[in-house]
Amino acid sequence: MNKSIKYSVTAVILGLSLVGCSNKIISMNDSHQVNDLRDLDHDGVIEAREHCSNTILGSSVDNDGCGSKSEFIVRQDLHINFINDSATIAPQYQGQIAQLAEFMKKYPVSKVTIEGHSSKVGGYDYNIALSQRRANNVASDLESNFGIAANRIKAVGYGYTHLLDNGTTELAHQKNRRIVAAVSGLDQKIDYKWTIYTKN
Repeated sequence: MNKSIKYSVTAVILGLSLVGCSNKIISMNDSHQVNDLRDLDHDGVIEAREHCSNTILGSSVDNDGCGSKSEFIVRQDLHINFINDSATIAPQYQGQIAQLAEFMKKYPVSKVTIEGHSSKVGGYDYNIALSQRRANNVASDLESNFGIAANRIKAVGYGYTHLLDNGTTELAHQKNRRIVAAVSGLDQKIDYKWTIYTKN
């Protein structure tokens, strides 16, 4: 009995396997690859979709293979102090003026306001004029020695109306005899892909 069941099962399996086999041969035609599937700049986007072929390695890219950039504001400050009753720029401040000029050359649409200030020693009108001379001297230095156009520079003398230190000591007066300026520019940086080594 067991033998007959075993033979029957074997016969059924053989029969099914023969039914599943086909004598018809299907030939596969070679198809020509139309799209370029290479990634020559290694940004993860195939050449068929690539619109930016010079992507910086490791940068974050969109579906067209173009890297993204973030804009940020950069700033350059200027701080110059003067001796009492003087509008002469001391030589040690020339480096700061040169840095400001280089910044303005790098960001050609930037403009700067040079603010001249004085200590509260002497009359109001005199100190307004003194602080204006200080601001004018810095503006003139930027124009004549560094080639910054006059229409990008504004010089304003405030006298002692914006004191940094309200004290009456010599140290307070030294702090108040000053030029301050700040100029900003818009810059861009490349966004990189996040990895486990990314710091932020």
